[in-house]
Order: sequence, then C-alpha cells, then structure tokens
Amino acid sequence: MWDQIEGNWKQLKGRVQVQWGKLTDDDVDVVAGKREEFLGKIQERYGVAKDDAEKMVDKWEKSADDSWFSK
Repeated sequence: MWDQIEGNWKQLKGRVQVQWGKLTDDDVDVVAGKREEFLGKIQERYGVAKDDAEKMVDKWEKSADDSWFSK
C-alpha cells in the first residue's frame, strides 16, 4: 500500500495535513512520500518515539482505500 501512497503523494497532501496538522507544507514537500522521512517528521513535530510514530502511520495507511486515489 505504501507504494501507492508514495506514488500519489501530491494528491494525498491534503489528507496528510488533515491527519497531521502539525506538519507544515514544507515538511510534507520534503517527505515526498518517503515513509522513513515521514516517520521522522511525525516524531519531530509530535514529540513521539519511533514506535509510536510507526503505529500512527500504520493506522493511517490501513485506512487508505480506493477513494484516496484517482483512477
């Protein structure tokens, strides 16, 4: 699933910012869909451990469905 998220990152920027409002536009642009960078930004902005960031991102990723992606 993450490959699909990474490939559609620009399209998903709004969803990212709704879920993680503490991330700036620059943060989202720098991440560019790369999962490890995304985890790092969540750790940095939210002050959480890597395991917690991983759980947050996993939950968000699992909520993704076809409506997130253009056909």
